[in-house]
Amino acid sequence: MKKSSLAFLAGAVIVAGYGVWHVTRQAGAPAAAKSGAQGPTTVSVITPRRQDVPVIYQANGTVTPISTVDLHPQTTSTIAKVHIKEGQFVRAGELMFTLDDRSARANVDKAQAQVARDQAALADLQRQYQRSQELLSKNFIAQGAVDTLKSQVDSARALMQADTAAARSAGVDASYTAIRAPMAGRVGAINVYPGSLVQLSTSLTTITQLDPITVAFTLPESALADVLAAQRAGSVPVQVAAGADGPALAGVLSFVDNTVDPVAGVIRVKAQFANADTRLWPGQYVNARLTVRTLKDALVVPQNAIISNTRGTFVYTVAPDQTASTNPVQRLYAFGTDAAVSGLTGEAQVIVEGKQNLRPGGKVKPVASGGRDSASAQAAPVAEKGKAE
Repeated sequence: MKKSSLAFLAGAVIVAGYGVWHVTRQAGAPAAAKSGAQGPTTVSVITPRRQDVPVIYQANGTVTPISTVDLHPQTTSTIAKVHIKEGQFVRAGELMFTLDDRSARANVDKAQAQVARDQAALADLQRQYQRSQELLSKNFIAQGAVDTLKSQVDSARALMQADTAAARSAGVDASYTAIRAPMAGRVGAINVYPGSLVQLSTSLTTITQLDPITVAFTLPESALADVLAAQRAGSVPVQVAAGADGPALAGVLSFVDNTVDPVAGVIRVKAQFANADTRLWPGQYVNARLTVRTLKDALVVPQNAIISNTRGTFVYTVAPDQTASTNPVQRLYAFGTDAAVSGLTGEAQVIVEGKQNLRPGGKVKPVASGGRDSASAQAAPVAEKGKAE
């Protein structure tokens, strides 16, 4: 009796467990079916915009003067007078320093006196030569005497020419006592004062040309073709600014070096700027922007929409059947958060966000970048345009 009761109890437990399993399986089947069916992926899309895109190279540059002159005396003397002040702007030919010229003027006077003596001696010999020719015609003197006088005249003339050249040389030496500005520019620190003894190695001051002025910077080797093509087409505009918030100054490219630095892989260039208001100063660091060309009516998309992997460079677009498709593109030029590309049409819906979960052919639900669905996003520009008009 006891064994039969235990058997009956075990059978009841088995039947009850089977019932619970069967009911649970029937109830869970719809839920499992529901969770297994994947809906469309919500993605953020934009329509490529068309605009002119300038191709710009940026670099850090240094302001460099076109010319700087370190003034030295060309004779040993003492400073008689300083006619300029430190930091002064001077014109070309302006008197800057006067040296003691007493010895130089005495040498000039001596050389001129020697020339005068030579002229007198030459004139006397020429008169003797003329008289000898008259006497020779009357057979009063021999031909040899006439020839001797002719040689003396030629010798006196050569001596006078040599002394005349020496007088000019003395005049040049005397001119070194007045030191004038070789060009227009700004005077630097003055290293001498009246009474200072100066020699050929003595630096008096410097003159730096500030207007116009140049900015030197380097560009990557890959930019060389664009830069040379832009130069052949005409003047190449360059803008520089001192600091992030400094005003931009416009100039033109003036120099491209004839070699590429093989170590750094860069090419040295210079741009020239009008600098009448001295906004640019030699040695100053500036940010340079060189515009080499403009991509006319280019298609522009956000850079985060572009995918690059082993299969190439492409973007996801929304197909007419609301599925994701890959569209190969070529990145023409990147600027900021955007990039100009080729390989797209202006009507394509480019997927920007949500592409990490996509596969080609997968269903998508387009939402305009900013949260609106694609239908309202396409209607919005029309409304904004009408409002603006």
